[in-house]
Amino acid sequence: MSSKEIQVIHQPVPAVQQEADEPTFPRYEGPAFLSYGFRPFFLGAALFAGLIVPTWVTVFASQIPAEFLYPAREWHVHEMLFGYLPALIAGFLLTAMPNWTDRMPLRGVPLLLMFLLWVTGRLLVTMPVVGGSVAAVVDGAFLVILAVYVWREIIAARSWDRAPIGMLVSFFAGANILFHLSALQGRPTDFPERLALAVMTMLLTVIGGRLTPTFTREFFLNEKLSRPPEVFSRVDVVALVLVLLGAVSWIAEPESLWTGVMLIISGVASLVRLQRWRGWLTWQEPLVLILHVGYGWIGLFLLALGTSILGIGFSPENAVHLLTTGAMGTMTLAVMTRASLGHTGRPRHADQLTVAIYILINVGALLRIFALNSATPATLTYAMIGLSALGWSGAYLLFAFHYGPYLVRPSLDE
Repeated sequence: MSSKEIQVIHQPVPAVQQEADEPTFPRYEGPAFLSYGFRPFFLGAALFAGLIVPTWVTVFASQIPAEFLYPAREWHVHEMLFGYLPALIAGFLLTAMPNWTDRMPLRGVPLLLMFLLWVTGRLLVTMPVVGGSVAAVVDGAFLVILAVYVWREIIAARSWDRAPIGMLVSFFAGANILFHLSALQGRPTDFPERLALAVMTMLLTVIGGRLTPTFTREFFLNEKLSRPPEVFSRVDVVALVLVLLGAVSWIAEPESLWTGVMLIISGVASLVRLQRWRGWLTWQEPLVLILHVGYGWIGLFLLALGTSILGIGFSPENAVHLLTTGAMGTMTLAVMTRASLGHTGRPRHADQLTVAIYILINVGALLRIFALNSATPATLTYAMIGLSALGWSGAYLLFAFHYGPYLVRPSLDE
């Protein structure tokens, strides 16, 4: 892969907003909150994540019947996978696509309508005031429309190198539809859940594997450190292929020996990939270091899931939380904080509150992972789950408190 191709791949990431060749669009005269997709969707996702997990823990601990669209467990899974995460994906893509394609961003009323559609889906799934079919259609429409938008921009700009992103978003939209179809008919939802988790694993592997070495290399060059890491090499190709094979195997045969072995191999490959970037040398800038932590969670998840299938260590359900609470929580907040700073004209540096966000999300993830472990005394389980919810959701609420004013006000450079 040439250096020009690498630059094309990496330049348009939302957090990279000061590149010389980034497109310049006409000035937006409307509310700052609706000028770019990251503003409403990052703030909305943070507030939602800050509320949904404590709600779930309350229902789980009290055993009080909840009047959600689906049973409490399915509601919790759906809203984490297809409620909170799509908002973050939308915030990322609605901001990145204009840079990838040199086409106008979605802003103003169209952006507001997209955001309100997402909010409506959350309300109807949580408080089913209409029939289940109507709620499913409204909720499912959001990811379908997002996928259509992504493909429209790719086709209009002939940006075919972004087609894998369009495919992953399409698979994610399909997983949500399959979840609704299964849940409405009272059938198990394990297949669409695995499909969604596998898609998110690939998205985090691809995007995290691009962002992390890119910004690490930038840090090395700025600090004049020796041997800045390569952005992309054959090791990265091998790791990506192995993760893809492991993810596909898990979707198709979640309990097979082959799947367990492939996941372990892909986890080792991911950690080898990670150590090549020498993230420990970025300790002076948590905004960069946190990307390495987030990517590390991906490798640990693959290892934990693979060994659990072989009957070692965590249960498969608990191993999944290394992905959902650890990798997803850490990596999304890493991108959200960096993008919110860069796109609002602020220095890309983690202050004390940002560091507190990173600590809370990781402590919350660790507590959640070990709370339901068989070695944890029963008396500590509920306490650990409660503390996990406070830490994990607290990280998102702290993001909303600290970064919310940045997201609703004009950028400093406007």
